[in-house]
Amino acid sequence: MADTDTRTDGREKIKSPSQLIQPGTGQPARAQLTTDSGKTRIAEGVVAKIAGFAAREIPGVHSMGSGVARRVGQLRNLVPGGSEASTQGVSVDVGEREAAVDLDIVTWYGQSIVDVSDAVRRNVIERVQAMTGLNVIEVNINVDDVFVDGEQSGGGSAGNASGTRAQ
Repeated sequence: MADTDTRTDGREKIKSPSQLIQPGTGQPARAQLTTDSGKTRIAEGVVAKIAGFAAREIPGVHSMGSGVARRVGQLRNLVPGGSEASTQGVSVDVGEREAAVDLDIVTWYGQSIVDVSDAVRRNVIERVQAMTGLNVIEVNINVDDVFVDGEQSGGGSAGNASGTRAQ
């Protein structure tokens, strides 16, 4: 396929959209559906938004994004009319027929991280494929934190208030 590279592990990896250029236009490639009636192009941001909403649908996902992104999201929520960005914690690589998704999530304490991750992965694949027609080749999930009810938001690990690390 023209829109993939081979990884060191032998699997194919989609090039980033900035590396994919549509012939003759100089424009970045987008997912494209061509029929006898015309063409439909799907922007990377659309795929990221679908993946973000799909991940948030799963019980056990508290929030999305790395620590800094979550802090910025909290500030945005304080501003009247502001809301959490639907693509926070989501990055995607989109080719002409395939997509790869990377997610940063925070789970609730007490939830099985394995079960939550599996459910998120299945839902993201299902939603993106159903809504865009793209084949989702991988969904990588990075669990950045565990939210404990009553803990101050944005904290790292629970416990160990003295700041020392176990040795």
